[in-house]
Amino acid sequence: MLLEIHPENPDKRKIAQVVEVLKAGGVIIYPTDTVYAFGCDINNQKAIEKICRIKGIDPNKTNLSFICSDISQITSYSLPIDNSIFRDMKANLPGAHTYILKANNSVPKLFKNRKKTVGIRMPDNNIALDLVKELGNPILSSSVKNDGEDLFEYYTDPVEIHEAYGNLVDLVIDGGVNTIKSSRIVDCTGNEPIVVRE
Repeated sequence: MLLEIHPENPDKRKIAQVVEVLKAGGVIIYPTDTVYAFGCDINNQKAIEKICRIKGIDPNKTNLSFICSDISQITSYSLPIDNSIFRDMKANLPGAHTYILKANNSVPKLFKNRKKTVGIRMPDNNIALDLVKELGNPILSSSVKNDGEDLFEYYTDPVEIHEAYGNLVDLVIDGGVNTIKSSRIVDCTGNEPIVVRE
């Protein structure tokens, strides 16, 4: 199913419709401020495993990240955050930034790697943020790549995404054609934050 949602002013009824799919254990594809992403409720292990099967990745060996709706929600999934990191978050979120944080016990097991860390985003995208707010907890974020030979080739057109993945997921959101850009990744697990990727 391809569902068109206005990117600037998402229709509340359509957001609620998508959230019902998530609550039922469904897998969606949705827009972020970087690329389109696979998504599901982070508390639904079967849905997470389904996304990993679609992408051909091992959930136990892959660093999975998720999207939060605000900074207070981020802090509820991490160990206490240093003041300098908190200031960096306040200055840059929402935005194209992924923060690698020390995970607390609220983070589902599949998201924690051996280092007990987790990647958390808060994209500058109203559809993604509204989905998380309506659901009441974070959703998985794993980029939708094109199956071409280029490892960094991503789909930007939701119609093309629907043609490629529509039979594998429960719903594809059409939030307009996206541009391709990467998120800045900041590792905040050591004494000083380290920018892993600009």
